[in-house]
Amino acid sequence: MHPLPLHLGPGTDLRASLEQLGTQAGASGFVLGVVGDLSQAAFQCPGQAEPTVLQGHLEIITLQGTVAPQGVHLHLSLSDGECQVWGGHLEHGSLVLRGADLLVGFLPTAVPQEPATLAAAPTQPRVEIAVLSGCPFSARALRMLRTLGIPHLVQLADDQGARQEVAERSGLSAMPQVFIDGEPIGGYDALADLHGRGALDHLR
Repeated sequence: MHPLPLHLGPGTDLRASLEQLGTQAGASGFVLGVVGDLSQAAFQCPGQAEPTVLQGHLEIITLQGTVAPQGVHLHLSLSDGECQVWGGHLEHGSLVLRGADLLVGFLPTAVPQEPATLAAAPTQPRVEIAVLSGCPFSARALRMLRTLGIPHLVQLADDQGARQEVAERSGLSAMPQVFIDGEPIGGYDALADLHGRGALDHLR
């Protein structure tokens, strides 16, 4: 196992940072441990249609799951100011309050390569998706891609500059926005339509 420490500063999106780590490393692994707190937590509870979003001083208790170039699958548990414990599937929009320190272990057969050799890594996923924290349709689109096993890159477009960049690429302002081979296809409804017609199968 190759352990890799990761420090996240205030305001950092917890899930997006681990997705970026898996993509940059070009390797698969899992979260070994975490210490830190959040100002906002977004997580999917079992049986609920939309993610739950909490705000305040939230202490991270556990974070478990996998990290890979194709995406992440992470479960979060945390405590609020009343020591009430919450938990579920980690979603975008979980923001670090003061800091978070993680240790990610990469598998021996997939140790992150040196930067000089990363250029020889497999090509980037053909699907890109720009999402907005707390957006239910962004969460649905991401769940669909994960469920179908389609490799994808995630761009978090919470600030105005990022949203403007996405709008210039797609010609649309709504979120999410999905790109296949660099071409915009639309948002969640367009993605669901392609899935219904079997037009996403070749991307797995």
